Amino acid sequence: MPVREAPPHEQGHRGRLRSRLLNAGGDALHDYELLELYLFLAIPRKDVKPIAKALIARFGDLGGVATAPVEQLLQVDGVGEKTAAELRLIQALAERLAREQVIGRPVISSWSALISYCRTALQHAMTEQFRVLFLDRKNRLIADEVLGQGTIDHAPVYPREIVKRALAHEASALILVHNHPSGDATPSQADIEMTRSLIEVCAPFDIVVHDHLVIARENTASFKTLGLL
Repeated sequence: MPVREAPPHEQGHRGRLRSRLLNAGGDALHDYELLELYLFLAIPRKDVKPIAKALIARFGDLGGVATAPVEQLLQVDGVGEKTAAELRLIQALAERLAREQVIGRPVISSWSALISYCRTALQHAMTEQFRVLFLDRKNRLIADEVLGQGTIDHAPVYPREIVKRALAHEASALILVHNHPSGDATPSQADIEMTRSLIEVCAPFDIVVHDHLVIARENTASFKTLGLL
């Protein structure tokens, strides 16, 4: 069956959305409308408003859509493998753009950008992930690596492996980052004990742990701010 051309009313709707975006910016559009604009590119000859609304209803917001597992995206009517790949591209682009704001820059002077980057990468993740940010002697970010992935409430972490990677990067300091998919950013006792263990392992190598950030859906906890370091 040939793919139909979008009827005039759909073309007009798309034009109006584009005009609102260009004239008033993204804040003038609802999440589903921004998603519509994106889906126009992936599905150019179909009314994508129902798909956009179904995705937001299923996953909550744009971040939830962009980080949803492919198998769950495919369960939404109208979403095929090509569209699912396009949707995952949103998250990849967001992370890359956020990372460009912090890589190679002193973290102290770009702390808000660093938090934004960490939240972009982890706030919508459905399983726990442990990342390590490696810093040079001037506290510039030189690398970000995922060193533990797990279930909804646990990601295995091996302090000696972290030290090994720090030495490989010739890093002088670390910032630890992990997420709590449960939604509560409060550090657990296991989080505290692991951090203390890592600090002890790092000390003989003159590697400093500056902070440990816990990312939840709505907020972020800092070990340093909480007096846990």
